[in-house]
Amino acid sequence: MQNIAALQNLVTAASLDFEPTGPELDAIEAEMPLIRAEVELLDAEIMTIDRPANELDVRRVRRARNRVLAARRDLTNRATSTLTGGAA
Repeated sequence: MQNIAALQNLVTAASLDFEPTGPELDAIEAEMPLIRAEVELLDAEIMTIDRPANELDVRRVRRARNRVLAARRDLTNRATSTLTGGAA
């Protein structure tokens, strides 16, 4: 019977030592408005889980959804404009 403990250290030790690279951090920073909007939407939806939604809750969720859509649109437009170099 073979002992696999030594093999496991070779697999997991190297994979845990990596940190995000500069371009990965830049991508996260570029997506941060969308992430914040999605967290806000999730918070609004969580507030309405255990009780019936009143008119204020419905507005809060709708506005949060609109912010998510706007953030997605802005992120997509920025990605498209950088890919095409601004030439339409």
